[in-house]
Amino acid sequence: MEHTIDAKGKKLGRIASQAASILMGKNLATFARHKAPAVKVSIINVGKISRTEAKTKEKRHIRFSGYPGSQKFESDEAVTTRLGVKEVVRRAVRGMIPNNKLRPGMLKNLNITE
Repeated sequence: MEHTIDAKGKKLGRIASQAASILMGKNLATFARHKAPAVKVSIINVGKISRTEAKTKEKRHIRFSGYPGSQKFESDEAVTTRLGVKEVVRRAVRGMIPNNKLRPGMLKNLNITE
C-alpha cells in the first residue's frame, strides 16, 4: 500500500507523526505491534515545510559514538545545511517509531523527496 503526504506549509512534527503512524500500521484494521506492515510512505515537497528561524537555531541533534567525551551537539540549521531538509524529516520520523527490531524495516519504507 502506498501513502503520500504533502508537506507544503505544514509543521515538521505533524508530518512526522502522521508518517510514523502509517509506517507502524496503526491506521490498518490488521494492526499488530509485533509485525511491520508492508506499507510505503512518500513525503513530498519537504523543502516547503513551515519552520520558524528561532526553532531551527534552537533545536539540537545529538550524536554519540560510545566513547567518553564524544557526545556532540548540532543545531537543526547545521544539519539542514550539511545534509538537507530530508535528513531532518527522516530523523523526526525515526524518533517517533519505537526503538525495536522493526524500526529499520519501517524506515526503509519511507521515501522523502524535496
